[in-house]
Amino acid sequence: MFQSITKKPLWVSLLIAFAIVAVIVLAFFSSLDFFTRHGEEVEVPNVTGKLLEEATSSLEAEGFEVVIQDSIYRDTVKPLAVIRQFPESESKVKSNRTIYLTVNRAVPPEVVMPNLVGMSVRNAAIVLKQFGLKMGDTSYRPDFAKNSVLVQKYDGKEIKAGTKLPMGTPISLVLGSGLSNVDMAVPNLFGLTYSSARDLLQTSGINFGAIVLDPDVKDTATAFVYRQSPDRLTADRRANRIRPGQMIDIWLSTKKPVRDTTVTTPRVVTPVENNY
Repeated sequence: MFQSITKKPLWVSLLIAFAIVAVIVLAFFSSLDFFTRHGEEVEVPNVTGKLLEEATSSLEAEGFEVVIQDSIYRDTVKPLAVIRQFPESESKVKSNRTIYLTVNRAVPPEVVMPNLVGMSVRNAAIVLKQFGLKMGDTSYRPDFAKNSVLVQKYDGKEIKAGTKLPMGTPISLVLGSGLSNVDMAVPNLFGLTYSSARDLLQTSGINFGAIVLDPDVKDTATAFVYRQSPDRLTADRRANRIRPGQMIDIWLSTKKPVRDTTVTTPRVVTPVENNY
């Protein structure tokens, strides 16, 4: 056979070779549809909102491969629920196509509590959203800074800026309601510790203004008030008046003050004075 081929003219041999190559190429492309299942498409089921285990079972039953592409956190979605899928539901794809899923995280990430004190309630709401937190309950107390944040709370307790919290945590705010129209006698803080004075003022809707510490004061909570402004009495011994929402400045010392009855304003009798 080889001799018969070689005895033929060159152009005949080339023609036979081209014919063989054409048959092989034609056979390859004819079988390609069979191996790739060309034209066989299925509809992608909707697994958005389903739990990951259920979604995976549903997709694999249809011949799809499943890959978790990303995980994010939304507090309105169940943990490990599918948030997004690609290709989207009702898309026509091949049955062996890979479906990429984005699922909700099982554990919320931690975020840092911002400092909202002094902000308007509108700005505080914007900042909370930026930090991944939610606005909780709001309450009011008399304060000249109307609609400004006075205290930020989590779980009923004051929370400091920088504290780490789960994303989506609701933060309660205490806002200023403005000055009250009702006045009262200035509370007498003389001789009280800072903690006791603070509790007394909170029940009256009055706030601390400036807090002046003696050099030796290390623990503010246990220091004693030896001066306040406005004072309880005027120069002519009449009761001073104050409105809820206003402030009282205080001076603190480590030693409990002794009232000097010879002057109108109470003062601390210092160790230096006792040595004379």
